[in-house]
Amino acid sequence: MVAKSDRLEARVSREQRKTLERAANLAGTSLSAFVIDAAMERAQDLVAAQLTTTVPADFFDRVIGAIDRADSAPGLANAARRAERRPRIANR
Repeated sequence: MVAKSDRLEARVSREQRKTLERAANLAGTSLSAFVIDAAMERAQDLVAAQLTTTVPADFFDRVIGAIDRADSAPGLANAARRAERRPRIANR
């Protein structure tokens, strides 16, 4: 178990406290553990939402299809040919 040394306090109304205490009792946990678990779940959801991009399935399929179809990229091919003719590192 990780040692807990930081402290977090919150001001709540009497009604909020009663609701939180009731929920903690129903969950079979302490008020502190209940609040921390609920806050962590919400925090992780928000962080995950910021790190995830969701797109419609048809858009995703079009993107993957475009990636799978190779483009001839003539400019890149020409640059590669020029680089082959003029090596940058000379053998000594």
